[in-house]
Amino acid sequence: QMELEALRSIYEGDLCFRELSPVSFQYRIGESGDPKAFLIEVSWPETYPQTAPVISMDAFFNNTISSAIKQSILDKLMVEVEANLGTAMTYTLFEYAKDNKEVFMENQPVNTVTSISNNISTGTPDVPPSKKKEKKEQLSKTQKRKLADKTDNKGELPRGWNWVDVIK
Repeated sequence: QMELEALRSIYEGDLCFRELSPVSFQYRIGESGDPKAFLIEVSWPETYPQTAPVISMDAFFNNTISSAIKQSILDKLMVEVEANLGTAMTYTLFEYAKDNKEVFMENQPVNTVTSISNNISTGTPDVPPSKKKEKKEQLSKTQKRKLADKTDNKGELPRGWNWVDVIK
């Protein structure tokens, strides 16, 4: 299978790519921490590429994505499939998904704060939740990164970060 060889060499060392079998591949679109990342699985029936590959988003990785969005992504990918029938298209599909990730996921609500504040401020009426949210959005990418570096990516500061150095 020429395409198999090509995929292996193109995606060698690419952590987003997984070969599940010689006719079945997964590709993660987006960084692993990205709430808008998703995973597409492409499998080749025997008659591929004369017939369409089977594209699925059933991976557990996608379980937070609404079925409507999954369906719209699949629909868009199928349009690409139609356009590429008869040619090796797995790479094309993965790249197309990468290029259109933002569009695909624009309607996916992102709830990044859930892990940090499961205790949605009940005891602090002086901080309306809406205020909190606005603050969140204004962080630039760099600020977010710095924040993530300071905390251990769960939003908790490392134990002892604020201890006073008593032993002088």
